Amino acid sequence: MPQYPMTPGAVFTTPYAAEERVTTFLRSVYGWMCAGLAITALVAWYVASSPTLVQTLVRTPFLALGLMVAQLGLVGVLSFRVQRMAASTAAALFIAYSALTGVTMSFVLLAYTRQSVASTFVVAAATFGSMALYGTVTKRSLAGWGQFLFMGLIGVVIASVVGMFLQSDGLQFILAFCGVIVFTGLAAYDAQRLKAMALAIPGAAGSGGTSSYAVVGALSLYLDFINLFLMLLRLLGDRRR
Repeated sequence: MPQYPMTPGAVFTTPYAAEERVTTFLRSVYGWMCAGLAITALVAWYVASSPTLVQTLVRTPFLALGLMVAQLGLVGVLSFRVQRMAASTAAALFIAYSALTGVTMSFVLLAYTRQSVASTFVVAAATFGSMALYGTVTKRSLAGWGQFLFMGLIGVVIASVVGMFLQSDGLQFILAFCGVIVFTGLAAYDAQRLKAMALAIPGAAGSGGTSSYAVVGALSLYLDFINLFLMLLRLLGDRRR
């Protein structure tokens, strides 16, 4: 994800105006994030409830690969073209990404029991919400976390690729445990980064808080939450027999 200043820098605003800008921007960010999660959940439920769609995905490996490539492509476009992108375009791409993620997440609903998925979602939401709140209200700069968390993220990605070939339960447990730590930290770090973004980038809040920056900010938090949920599910979830 593109990095933005952790401090408001040379932007001169009154305390009231700054607070209003941050509130408006963050309201839009979290609104888009929740909308994305809702779309993902609905699509995942719909696909998991359709044996025809599930069989099509299972029997067409190239389709599943195409979905993954499309997701990576959408994240790349949103992340690196945010400054040139209209809010409506960013919103459409984010909705498309959320829907594609719902298709891949449908296999989670099929692999784990409904009770464990629901309980893990609650745990993930509470953990994410607590850390995001901490990142937003704390006066302590979390900028120093960035390099550590980025290195941890790279390690999790590499270990995930290795785990696909080794199929080791011990490695999967360690990977999930480390992933929880990384994405919990990213929830706080990104929340503070987005607060700083609202002050540092002119026009970030946009009209009524809706802007391409708000959508991309929602994407970063959305990714933190989804990955935190998946890592917790590996640790706490009960697989179907």
